[in-house]
Amino acid sequence: MKNFMLVILLLLTGTLTAQEIKDFSLTNTKDGKVVSLSGLGTATGIAIVFTSHECPFDNYYKERLKTLTTQYAGKIQFVLINSNQEAQESVEQMAIHYKDINAPYLADKDQIAMEILGARKSTEVFLLSTAGAKLNIVYSGAIDDNPQVAKDVKQFYLKDAMDKLLAGQKIEIANQRAAGCSIRRK
Repeated sequence: MKNFMLVILLLLTGTLTAQEIKDFSLTNTKDGKVVSLSGLGTATGIAIVFTSHECPFDNYYKERLKTLTTQYAGKIQFVLINSNQEAQESVEQMAIHYKDINAPYLADKDQIAMEILGARKSTEVFLLSTAGAKLNIVYSGAIDDNPQVAKDVKQFYLKDAMDKLLAGQKIEIANQRAAGCSIRRK
């Protein structure tokens, strides 16, 4: 129980060190090809965004994600993942929703990636460092501090973490609670 409480405290204060994750493979709804984390190329980091097309929070972030994927092209590989089980979140619907964002949109209907990363919300992001042969979580949580009004954002958590990762600097805020819709477990 003490260890569990220590992990919770470290997560809340943002002082938990990078957590290594295991590789996984999912189907990209845009082209039907299987994509693995280890096969995503040579970018310095991977930004995994758990999303859906039914949650209002995800729709608020759509344009911001489009901007970030363009700004960080070649430096940070973005990956969208949908782990939702609802009928309206079908693979067929997924294939048409994020066409304008230059990133794979992976179907996680068996919730493999969700379990590996510990995702619970949509929109929730996990920034991975690809240094060496390991994939380590260096930031998780919210994209920024205002999901509903982009022009009122004061803290750009994901952008700041990506900039620090690219500069080889310590990420001060390693975890920030994500606002959004809960992803129902199977």
